[in-house]
Amino acid sequence: MKNVAIAGATGAVGIEFLKLMESRNFPVKNLKLLASKKSVGKKLEFCGEKLIVEELTEKSFQGVDLAFFSAGKGRSKEFVPYAIDSGSLVIDNSSAFRMDPNVPLIVPEINKEMAFKHNGIIANPNCSTIQMVVALNPLHKAAKITRVVVSTYQATSGAGSKGMQELVDQTKAWVNNEPIKVQSFPTQIAFNLFPHVDIFLDNGYTREEMKMVNETRKIMNSPKMKISATCVRVPILRAHSEAIWIETEKKLTAVNAREILCKSPGIIVKDDPTDGGYPTPWEADETLDTFVGRIREDLSHPKGLAFWVVADQLYKGAALNSLQIAEVLVSGT
Repeated sequence: MKNVAIAGATGAVGIEFLKLMESRNFPVKNLKLLASKKSVGKKLEFCGEKLIVEELTEKSFQGVDLAFFSAGKGRSKEFVPYAIDSGSLVIDNSSAFRMDPNVPLIVPEINKEMAFKHNGIIANPNCSTIQMVVALNPLHKAAKITRVVVSTYQATSGAGSKGMQELVDQTKAWVNNEPIKVQSFPTQIAFNLFPHVDIFLDNGYTREEMKMVNETRKIMNSPKMKISATCVRVPILRAHSEAIWIETEKKLTAVNAREILCKSPGIIVKDDPTDGGYPTPWEADETLDTFVGRIREDLSHPKGLAFWVVADQLYKGAALNSLQIAEVLVSGT
């Protein structure tokens, strides 16, 4: 049994931590809920008990065995060192430490052995990266991927509970012919989409796109893999979708790829050339697996393969993956 803390407990991912720890019977002895000062005193339910949210401070982690952080990059940089100094093992869901060469970046279906090589902190990858590498890795092991081109269709949950609420509020405003307010996003999200997730960088890509490039290379231990991403925000509440094209050293037929993916952990293949015979974000909502469909050989390249990947951004893309890392550590395997 573990003494557990959740930093960012009142956020979208923090709420999912509570649901998943309860449904998966994670061995919690004591649970401490931490958030900013404005959330202090709120009550959240866990296993039938109402727990009071406390303020996240330098002294919050005394006696804590395992600390899940999902409070943003700035909060992680500020408070993770205090958690480590208190003897807590940190699993951090922000981008603060992902590319630190001394911090393992883990997706359990791919590199769970790295979880035992930590120095007090393990990083959880970016949501769009996680679902992509779950699908890429078994194909990479079979045929060695040399190039990846991906376009994402990312839900508003990627911007947290405020982003989700903005979609709801803008939709209501549009229906009622009221002014639409833009706050959490660079432009209107209701009945719209835009190729702009996170800030633009000097190379013309966004930071979200470069996260997919750099994190994929690190997780899959393929520093020279060629990757290009275009990340798009779409008017969906939760669950990201991705259209992925890969080039491999060894030819993979669609039949080969389908067989490989069907046998791979954490993947459900839904791939029928019929109406509805493919995964959608609606059906992936609050599910635990990564769904793959539209598997086909690319017409423009002799060793190209195209497919479609969908997963719940708040589950596999965030809280679930973090919890699976913790489960690996608890079980020792």
